[in-house]
Amino acid sequence: MKNWFLLLVFFFFASEIVTAQKVFSCENRYDADFKVYVVSNRYDADLLVYKVQNRYDTDNDGRWFFVENRYDADKKIWFAGNRYDADLLIFFVSNRYDAGWKNRSKMHLVY
Repeated sequence: MKNWFLLLVFFFFASEIVTAQKVFSCENRYDADFKVYVVSNRYDADLLVYKVQNRYDTDNDGRWFFVENRYDADKKIWFAGNRYDADLLIFFVSNRYDAGWKNRSKMHLVY
């Protein structure tokens, strides 16, 4: 019985880690976990991002919820003014089902 309880607790915390993607936009590039640049063409992006309205609708495949407090965030990002200063190129989409990775080699940034 104890093993079942520990297994249940493990899966609960593992599911929180996998689905959580609350993002805070930093003012300073050195406070950020990674730097992003918003491209004008979806085909140039590494990640297609959809901004969700609810913190429980997030995932690591591009559905982000922007929080107001840095301590509530899973990741802190800084919006670069130049694509060459960025670690990740993103494009904001208007449909939640269009969100996702175009360049999976950059996935380590958001995990």
